[in-house]
Amino acid sequence: MSETNRAPRRPQKKNETGSEDAKAASSEPEFLIVGQIARPHGVRGEMAMKILTDFPEHLADVETFYLGSHYEPLHAIRLRRVTGGILVLFDGVTSREQAERYRGALTHISLKDAVPLRDGEVYLYQIQGIRVVTEDGEELGRLADLIETGANDVYIVKNEQGEELLLPAIPDVIRNIDVAKQVMTVHLLAGLK
Repeated sequence: MSETNRAPRRPQKKNETGSEDAKAASSEPEFLIVGQIARPHGVRGEMAMKILTDFPEHLADVETFYLGSHYEPLHAIRLRRVTGGILVLFDGVTSREQAERYRGALTHISLKDAVPLRDGEVYLYQIQGIRVVTEDGEELGRLADLIETGANDVYIVKNEQGEELLLPAIPDVIRNIDVAKQVMTVHLLAGLK
């Protein structure tokens, strides 16, 4: 769930939070992860960034990005889409050596700059730790993580014993997500039990 964190149009799969813990989504994060600096590009401070958002086209509208675990604010001067990611140049970063210090840094945007969600869409932080129950009310555990497969996402649900259940994020399985009540209702297809 990248800006991430999406039944019909993958409503449960939105973006990553800036928080490191897996607590229930009772509070909104200040930042969302949208990328990760891969390496410097060239000698004038430009950097190659791996995209970690479902909305990379939106990044062109963002002026300030926050890099690393201390959320260092940097103003983007230029963003260019390239195969495999984005090349970005930040104000004040003028050499390869300066760009090198950001290698591996997660790139965040402010939540206020995030793409507005449509009905039925949620960010991962909103459902991380949510209770997962069947239509009959059977407790299955809590949503622990998400696997992005390229086809449909897969939710990892863990019960109190630490056992995992993998649920495809498709309308036939994910029947309802109530963010306010922190409950996901699912229908278990044959073979999922």
